[in-house]
Amino acid sequence: MFTGLIERVGVIQAVKRTDAGVELRIASEYADLIQGESIAINGVCLTVLDFGEKWFTVAAMIMTIGRTTVSDWTAGTRVNLERAMRADSRLGGHLVQGHVDGVASVEKVESHGDATVVDITLPPGLSETLVLHGSVALDGVSLTVNALQGDKLQVALIDYTLRHTALADVSAGDRVNVETDVIGKYVQRLVAPYLKQ
Repeated sequence: MFTGLIERVGVIQAVKRTDAGVELRIASEYADLIQGESIAINGVCLTVLDFGEKWFTVAAMIMTIGRTTVSDWTAGTRVNLERAMRADSRLGGHLVQGHVDGVASVEKVESHGDATVVDITLPPGLSETLVLHGSVALDGVSLTVNALQGDKLQVALIDYTLRHTALADVSAGDRVNVETDVIGKYVQRLVAPYLKQ
């Protein structure tokens, strides 16, 4: 479980293709990683395989690659990093599982006063678990739903977010990982049988 509050921005150093998918070596400032721990990379929950001074490796299987933006990552790509939340931590963002629901397309990025507004087209069906001013995770970053109409989502990035996450690199035409609110997913599942009546 994660919070969507990014701890570090890492850089993909190498992408190695394997029979099972890809192995990624990532440069980071983490100094106390543990083999087998979970870490969210651009919102994708992966397992630390190995680590050294200012680097670690993870692997993404073929299914994960097909459901996320992992296939877009190349050497030099900046990625958002967050280690799993501790039980005694503050929940400053929202509950994020690191299970990407779909890949969305960035339509427009514009500056509006003290914020950068990002318009996104969601894959069909994802908007049903979102609400205006609720939470959504884009590339692992906990954000507030600024506007929502059909499959069109808008979020606003404040200066702090731009300075401390890789969302500063996002531009029109890019793809981003989307995880909708887990509470919304459970509500949708619970009410679905009654909506069919």
